[in-house]
Amino acid sequence: MGPTASGKTGLAVDLVERGIGEIVSVDSAMVYRGMDIGTAKPDAATLARAPHALIDLRDPADAYSAADFVADADREVARIRSAGRLPILTGGTSLYFRAFEQGLSELPGRDPAIRQRLTAEAERVGWGVLHERLAAADATTAARIHRNDAQRIQRMLEIIELTGETPSTLHAREAGRRINTSIIKVVVCPATRQRLHARIEQRFHAMMQAGFLAEVEKLHDRPDLDLAQPSMRSVGYRQLWQVLDGDLDLASGVAQGVIASRQLAKRQLTWLRSLDGACWLDTDATDNRSRVEALIDRYTTRAGGQHA
Repeated sequence: MGPTASGKTGLAVDLVERGIGEIVSVDSAMVYRGMDIGTAKPDAATLARAPHALIDLRDPADAYSAADFVADADREVARIRSAGRLPILTGGTSLYFRAFEQGLSELPGRDPAIRQRLTAEAERVGWGVLHERLAAADATTAARIHRNDAQRIQRMLEIIELTGETPSTLHAREAGRRINTSIIKVVVCPATRQRLHARIEQRFHAMMQAGFLAEVEKLHDRPDLDLAQPSMRSVGYRQLWQVLDGDLDLASGVAQGVIASRQLAKRQLTWLRSLDGACWLDTDATDNRSRVEALIDRYTTRAGGQHA
């Protein structure tokens, strides 16, 4: 695990090349086909060396939920373990990690009337105002959601209206362990915020040089895609979409993309720091692979071979 641009995929690929296991992607944007550069999806050469399960599963116009991820991850983990290998779950989507380990809370279904009313209100006052309302009711949940994430803000406020309880309360009530194998939790992160920010900026500019804008242009040309889709609200894609809409110039779009990436990293770190028993590795350290190998050996001995 780790914040965006921390180098977690590189470490996972290194482990696979050492014959340690197989990678299961835990990334809510890499599931979409045609979203390659902006998601930092591994290139063909890397995938040939270290195949990743759960990438390129959906068209960007299609939905993909945490429940879908759990079902898909369960299938891939079972396949990998049946072959006597170690599943290496790798990515930065905290919701998927939580759902895989703890399961999903029993939340109410959607209410079209409430959703329509919230959407109409947001059109008048903006989603930022509704995010402030969510923060007043449930600061924990609001801290994990960007103030422009219309879909999740709407859903959280809908849950509050339907149940009279906050989403964080409901999640806490359901929290537990869904799986009974040992999980080795490894967080890869630069030692300083400045170093992380520098890596984020460097990677975003590298993606632009690799053709990120052209990738978004292809998506923008599709009549069935717009910013209402969760896929197009992914960090970087939203900002370049706004460039193509004429709402931002290219320099501003790139700058906003870097800022959004830093904000994503901040939210990811908030969750990662809440984890118990995670081993933190400095991105720039030279002994990360050997340290993970030692963790695996230790857990394998303790658990009699039952590990994940």
